[in-house]
Amino acid sequence: MDLARERGCRRARHDRPTGHGHELDGRHITDVPGLYLALGEAVNGPGGYFGGCLDALTDCLRGTFGYTAPATLLRRDAATAREHLPRVLTPDGRPYDLIAEVLDVLAKGGMQVTLA
Repeated sequence: MDLARERGCRRARHDRPTGHGHELDGRHITDVPGLYLALGEAVNGPGGYFGGCLDALTDCLRGTFGYTAPATLLRRDAATAREHLPRVLTPDGRPYDLIAEVLDVLAKGGMQVTLA
């Protein structure tokens, strides 16, 4: 995750035009870093970065990280993440639905997500 972030922050940024479609391969999303790495690759290609936490994701949705609103995201194999990520806990130990939070942040940033 650190390497993707460092690379993403150093490279020249070219935001895609509005209406661009992205595709997220969810087959290997079994933990939080895997979720953000898959999202980074969906938006910016192999090794791409598009946030590593909810705050960073919000920042990336504002532009200069390969994205211009509105856009769409086709999320394939969503069941894998649903199976593994509900076990995520807040720092104080409460269960936390990270997937719902990420989907909410994406929607607020102008990205329409379709599950496949």
